[in-house]
Amino acid sequence: MTRYLLRRLGGALLVLLVLSVVIYALFYVAPGDPARLACGERCSPQQVAQVREQLKLTDPVWLQYAHFIQGIVAGRDYSTGTAMLHCDAPCLGFSYQTDQQVTQLIIQRLPATASLAFGAMVVWLVIGVGTGLLSALRRGGITERVLTLFTLAGTSTPVFILGLLILMVVCAYLQWLPFPSYVPLTEDPEQWAWNMLLPWFTLGLFESAKYARLTRSSTLETLAEDHIRTFRAYGVGERTVVGKHALRGAVPPVIALNALDVGTVLGGAVLTESLFNIPGIGKTLIDAVKVIDLPVVVGVVLVIGTAVVLANVLADLLYAVADRRVVLQ
Repeated sequence: MTRYLLRRLGGALLVLLVLSVVIYALFYVAPGDPARLACGERCSPQQVAQVREQLKLTDPVWLQYAHFIQGIVAGRDYSTGTAMLHCDAPCLGFSYQTDQQVTQLIIQRLPATASLAFGAMVVWLVIGVGTGLLSALRRGGITERVLTLFTLAGTSTPVFILGLLILMVVCAYLQWLPFPSYVPLTEDPEQWAWNMLLPWFTLGLFESAKYARLTRSSTLETLAEDHIRTFRAYGVGERTVVGKHALRGAVPPVIALNALDVGTVLGGAVLTESLFNIPGIGKTLIDAVKVIDLPVVVGVVLVIGTAVVLANVLADLLYAVADRRVVLQ
C-alpha cells in the first residue's frame, strides 16, 4: 500500500506540474497583453508597465514561468500603487482590480462551495445508490424500466435546465419555498439549510443518474459471480446475500466515483453556483471572466485543476482500500 501511495502521489505531482505549464502558456504566453489583462482596462500605461515589471513579463518565457512557480511555493511581493504587499505561500497572485490576494479570495469562497458539494453528495448517494440497487433487484420488471427511464432523463438533462425547472415548480408554481438566497452557515444555520435545499437537490439529482447506472451494473455483475450462487445454493437468505455479499463487490467503484465527483464539485460547480447565486469558487470564476481579471481566473483554474487531480488520487486510494487486489497489480 505504501508503494502504491507513493507511486500515485508522484504521478499526481507530475500531472500538476504539466497542468501549471499548460495554464501559464494559455494565459500568459498566448497572444495578448497579460499585464493589461491583469491590471484592467482602467489602468494607465504607467500602471500597466508596473504590473508587467512585477510579473517579470519582460524576462524570457522559461524564466517567467520559474517566477510564477516560485511565487506559488514561496510567496512574492506586490505593489498596490501606494504600498508593497507580501503574498504568503501558497500565493496564487494578486487581483489589481479588487486589491485582494487571490488565495484569500478563494479561501473566502471555499465554504460556500464545500456546503454545496457535501450536501449534494448526500443527495446523489441516497438517490443514486438506492435507485441502482432497486433497479438491479427488480431486473426485468416495470420498476426497472421506470428507474432506467429516470436515469436516462437525469443523464441527458443539463444541470441548468434541471435547476430552472425545479425553481419554477417549487418556488413559482407550488410556492413551497422562497427563491433561495445564500446565507452563510455561521450566520444562521437554519436559513443556510433551507436556502441550500434546492441547490443540493438540483446538483444531487443531476449526479445521481450515473450512480444509479453504476450501482445497477456493479450489483448485477456481482450477483452473477460464482460465490453468490454458492451462498444461494447453501440456503443463505436473499437479504444476507444482497446486503452482506453483493453490495461488498458493488461498493468500491461507487466509492471511487464519489471521491472524484466531490473533488470536482469542490473545484467549482460553475453552473449550479451561478444559477442559485451561491458565492462559491465557480461563481468567482464566472465573475472574473466577465471583467477579465486575469490573476483570479488563473488562480481559480489552478485550484480547480488541483482539486480534480487530488480527487483522482483519493479515488484510486479509496478503491485500493475497498479492493485490496488493486494494490497487488
